[in-house]
Amino acid sequence: DVQGSVEAISESLRKLSTDAIRLVVIHSSVGAITETDVNLASASNAIVLGFNVRPEVKAQTLSEKEGVDIRLYNIIYDAVDDIKKAMEGLLEPTLREKHLGRAEIRETFSVPKVGMVAGCYVLDGKMLRNAQVRLLRDNVVVYTGKMSSLRRFKDDVKEVATGYECGIGLADFHELEEGDIIESFSRQMVARAASA
Repeated sequence: DVQGSVEAISESLRKLSTDAIRLVVIHSSVGAITETDVNLASASNAIVLGFNVRPEVKAQTLSEKEGVDIRLYNIIYDAVDDIKKAMEGLLEPTLREKHLGRAEIRETFSVPKVGMVAGCYVLDGKMLRNAQVRLLRDNVVVYTGKMSSLRRFKDDVKEVATGYECGIGLADFHELEEGDIIESFSRQMVARAASA
């Protein structure tokens, strides 16, 4: 997310190298994970680490097509610890995120006794009520939590599909801005291979 994080993570990862295993940071930069990053990882048989950022939509799609592992973190220690375990071959099953949908905030409304609600357009996938969500502002994670409400016109609904408009409320977060992106996702336990 910022240059200081890039330097701290890169240095911490380089220190993990041993006589038996050598870790190489091929490329590091600030900003969202792009298609170029995924192509480089694919060509180099590498993984992509994101810290407080998300992949762009095209990069996410390309990573799934190319089989490139994108690992996302928001705590430096977790990133370093996870890579260390991978290097030692001690990876336990982990929570894997499944992308459900993405919506763009087109307008914000202040609703009495509720707070701020986002008038959204679903860009891809679907938005599910009570799903876990993250709010992105310029591809930087601003909030991660739960969706508190999902409405279509005046009705509460369970889901809203691509191409439709809806109203979304976020639990305990009201600093919404036009142009922000709301991602919905689920997490599931997945066994990981020891090689990374």
